[in-house]
Amino acid sequence: MNANELREAYLSYFEELGHRRLPSASLLPENDPTVLFTTAGMHPLVPFLLGEAHPLGRRLTDVQKCLRTNDIEEVGDASHLTFFEMLGNWSLGDYFKEESLAWSYTFLVKVLGVPPGRLGVTVFAGDETAARDDASAGVWRRLGIPEERIFFLPRADNWWGPAGHSGPCGPDSEIFVDTGAPDHPGCRPGCACGRWLEVWNNVFMAYEKTASGDYLRLAHPNVDTGMGVERMLTALAVLEGGGAGGDVFQVDTLRPLVERLERLSGRAYARATRPFRVAVDHLRAAAMAIGDGAAPSNLEAGYVVRRLIRRAVDAGRELGLQEPFCSRLGEQVVEVFAPVYPGVAGARERIITLLDEEEQRYRRILTEDAPRVKKVIRTLRDSGASLISGEQAFDLYETYGLPLSLTAALAEEEGLRVDEEGFERCYAAHQALSRQSAEKKFKGGLADHSEASTRMHTASHLLQAALRQVLGPAVHQMGSNITPERLRFDFSWPERLSEAQLQEVEERVNAAIQADLPVTMAIMPLEQAVASGALAFFGEKYGEQVKVYSIGQFSREVCGGPHVDHTSVLGRFKIIKQEAVGKGVRRIRAMLEDGGD
Repeated sequence: MNANELREAYLSYFEELGHRRLPSASLLPENDPTVLFTTAGMHPLVPFLLGEAHPLGRRLTDVQKCLRTNDIEEVGDASHLTFFEMLGNWSLGDYFKEESLAWSYTFLVKVLGVPPGRLGVTVFAGDETAARDDASAGVWRRLGIPEERIFFLPRADNWWGPAGHSGPCGPDSEIFVDTGAPDHPGCRPGCACGRWLEVWNNVFMAYEKTASGDYLRLAHPNVDTGMGVERMLTALAVLEGGGAGGDVFQVDTLRPLVERLERLSGRAYARATRPFRVAVDHLRAAAMAIGDGAAPSNLEAGYVVRRLIRRAVDAGRELGLQEPFCSRLGEQVVEVFAPVYPGVAGARERIITLLDEEEQRYRRILTEDAPRVKKVIRTLRDSGASLISGEQAFDLYETYGLPLSLTAALAEEEGLRVDEEGFERCYAAHQALSRQSAEKKFKGGLADHSEASTRMHTASHLLQAALRQVLGPAVHQMGSNITPERLRFDFSWPERLSEAQLQEVEERVNAAIQADLPVTMAIMPLEQAVASGALAFFGEKYGEQVKVYSIGQFSREVCGGPHVDHTSVLGRFKIIKQEAVGKGVRRIRAMLEDGGD
């Protein structure tokens, strides 16, 4: 079975069970400041998981593009990825554990042909927040899973979410395939030995974690399931005896990139698996993120994309690639995913151009800054040092951006060693500090449906309408990020706005606020929404039925909400600053003063 066959089998199966298909949302979350990327299928559905009515109903299914970097250091083994596809089915206050687990079991056994004896499951063991999940265990027993293959595990293993600082969450039940690898004492699903391969996770969202850390019971519990496309294909290959040891890089959405890199490098994948995997995974992730509007930079999502590309270049250098190669793999990514995600084909030139520009930039840094680092190392050597401390190595990394491996090689040429363990401690401390800062910066957000975030969201619609009135219809929203304290709005525009233009935009927004315009919502087919004049710039992510929010005659957009009922509650709109965030993309930061009734 290939990826296309798996996607279609899954989506068709759940359609027959009354689910409506959803298109994949962008990898850059719209109006969710709690995360930089869409890391799970639930991100685009947060408002609906918290109680809003979805225009397509209460049963949904989709394949969602996802990007996670929490395990980036593990990429290079046979299973870890940063970008992946997640198949999901959703119950928005409809069915719950009994139906969800039974349908999962039936799909695996009856549709995909997984032998029941190769399945094992885990359920939540319970803690002070929620009770032991005996209900799920009971369902598994009734389906025929023997007691010795049902494992009760703690929160770290069997609790999902929230995806960011706050939001819906709950206990989960995970399904594993026994690969047949050698057993050992204490082995169980989730063990790092590789015997058990997780293929599906059924999350029972019965709680909402608030920004203050409290867990509230949801009035209408939901089901969120996720099956990784690459992971499931790997498991099926193992069961069929052709899984090459369970190597995810052999599936048909990754193997073409491996083969392209083999041709470019003249090296065999089997002889250098780790650098091959790092380069292929990271460039696939970077290309897909760029395709959804990200651009390499030193800020937030752009920084992650930059880091992915540079780590890929380092891996390519290990393979002996001295000439630029990233755009070549970018072309291959487009070829693989354009038939699945229409936006990828439209972003082809952007993907290839930005990958090449960033690689060229990094190679210049390696060429121009390596001599500077070598000069610093010589100074240390001449002072009598024989070891570059972890702090000194990390300072060189921060200053020049050279990878530790290159700094160590330059030091070795001068007879010095690098305290690599000390460097890793400094790097880990830096990461922890960055995470803490991010949590403070992104605390709350639209995902928590606070009144302040909702007002800011409505203000972003007014801002886009005002920008189009002042600058013209070439203005298209490229992304947004909203917290209770401020909004950040990215839009297409080739040059800096003048002070007069900014002032006029601000005045138009405030005039709309003072007019106390009504905010109304209607559900209609996407084609009808566009024909009525509603803005819809994220084309492939919309379903057949959409919500259209109108703010008087001033603004009309396709949007999931939520919004205020009338504009006078917004207070005074104030533009804080503008900046460039990429080629042809501008950013406005703004706030609301004295909002609320």
